[in-house]
Amino acid sequence: MPRYKITIEYDGTPFVGWQRQAIGDSIQGVIEAALFAFCGEHASLRAAGRTDAGVHALGQVAHFDLETPRDTFRVREALNYHLRPAPVAVLECVEVPDDFDARFSAVKRHYIYRILNRRARPALDQNRVWWVSVPLDAELMAAAARFLVGNHDFTTFRAAQCQAKSPVKTLHRLDVTRDGDEVRIRASARSFLHHQVRSMVGTLKHVGDGRWKVDGVRQALEARDRAACGVVAPASGLYLVGVDYPY
Repeated sequence: MPRYKITIEYDGTPFVGWQRQAIGDSIQGVIEAALFAFCGEHASLRAAGRTDAGVHALGQVAHFDLETPRDTFRVREALNYHLRPAPVAVLECVEVPDDFDARFSAVKRHYIYRILNRRARPALDQNRVWWVSVPLDAELMAAAARFLVGNHDFTTFRAAQCQAKSPVKTLHRLDVTRDGDEVRIRASARSFLHHQVRSMVGTLKHVGDGRWKVDGVRQALEARDRAACGVVAPASGLYLVGVDYPY
């Protein structure tokens, strides 16, 4: 059975998340339905990351197997045809070896979080940013973010329902920059805990608005206690931007 890897872009606003659920539309569900409409096969998708409801993607990766070999260009074009009008697009489709796994073969995942920091609410980016109307000091947020880079026990930034076996993760990157009215936070790691990025962003926001001192983030990390976390940032500002593989 040939295996196909697809790269996907989507607006997560109208979905219950990536994973297929009993009630509500999921990204996984609409792509599997498009596959069936195309070739009549009930293929099951495995993704690099199961994004939550409202989270977006610029470079989600998934794989699936088909019983009958298909031209990759035709697979991509057919999926995009049958996905309409859902806000989901297949950017690329390639055939990969049988041992490729979109989730377990990944060596690094990259996220970006967008904060719109201005008095006026978003007109064009509603549901695509976290609107924070009070001024944020991005330089202080960047200084605080440096405490989180490296190998740590991230229990403080782990959702209660997280199913990971260990809270210990290695965070390769956590950058905070400002571009005009937008504060952007970029995070990279092999894998993340459930709600880890949103929890870190919400905590850094407390530093940016002056509620916390920079060292408060280090103290929160070392507490290894969910109660020490700041607010969890909303899903609307989070994007899975890419996934790295060894080949």
